[in-house]
Amino acid sequence: MSSLGQHTLIGTPFSTFTRTIALGLIHKGIPFYQVNTAPHSATADAHHPFGYLPTLVVPAKGGLKLRETQAIVRYIDRVAPEPSLQLPGDDDVLPEKMWEVVSFIAGYGFPAVEPGVVKKRVAAADEGKLSEAEIRTQIEGGLAELRCFLATLESLIAQDGYIFGERLTWADYFLYPLMADLAATPEAEVMGDRLRGWMEKMKALPEVEKTFEGSLAAGGRPPSD
Repeated sequence: MSSLGQHTLIGTPFSTFTRTIALGLIHKGIPFYQVNTAPHSATADAHHPFGYLPTLVVPAKGGLKLRETQAIVRYIDRVAPEPSLQLPGDDDVLPEKMWEVVSFIAGYGFPAVEPGVVKKRVAAADEGKLSEAEIRTQIEGGLAELRCFLATLESLIAQDGYIFGERLTWADYFLYPLMADLAATPEAEVMGDRLRGWMEKMKALPEVEKTFEGSLAAGGRPPSD
């Protein structure tokens, strides 16, 4: 049982960055309650100066609000260093390489997967006005960029296991929500064998199962608030 007290996670389970934080909180055994709200909702605006997700409300210090995923990750690691999600360093590997990959995923992967492909696919499918061929044409440019990102990413990660081989790290938690969304669309065909194998390994984690509800793969959509 954690002695850290009940935290509050502001953000819909549909949000990939919110799911990253939920994965980490569960892995570390930090208790939390999740508020299902969309970006730029009244609730999101009340907790984040720009209305984005996620925000973590820390029970200490009168309910301190901590915003932005990487800032929240640093807090989680500070108050619950074990089990570690960091990359151990040695003569051949710098621990900072994990954060390099996280930056690649957040900076280049998120735009390529979500705005570039998944959100366009989901919006068009939900609206129901375009044919499959028209949807494919609409996302063709984004799909080309996504292929490029995934090919580059596969060249940077370990040949098997997690992103860094046997060690589960935050990089896996940043990437998984994006790939889970992609896997829920026909465009999952662009994923190579390495990422498909990695996905299966990630699906076996209890925290992945516990954060499935409300995700795109579970049929979830952002709340209308």
